Amino acid sequence: MRRGERISDVAHRAGVSPQYLSELERGKKDPSSEIMSAVAGALDLTVAELTLSTGRRLAATQAASNRTSGPVCLAA
Repeated sequence: MRRGERISDVAHRAGVSPQYLSELERGKKDPSSEIMSAVAGALDLTVAELTLSTGRRLAATQAASNRTSGPVCLAA
C-alpha cells in the first residue's frame, strides 16, 4: 500500500481478511458495494475517491504495459 500502512491494519478496519483485501488489490476478486464502502472508509476515502484512484492506477499500468509490449497487429 502506498500510504505506508500494513494490509492487515486496513483489512481489520474494513472488517475483511488480509487475504481477501490482497485479492481485491490484485484484481482477483470483485468487491460488493458494501465491501467497497468498508475499504474506502478504512482508508478515510469516499467510494468515489477510491474508485477514481484505482481507475487512474489501472490506466497508468495499462499505458505502461502498452509501451513495453511492442507493436500489435490486429487481423481483420
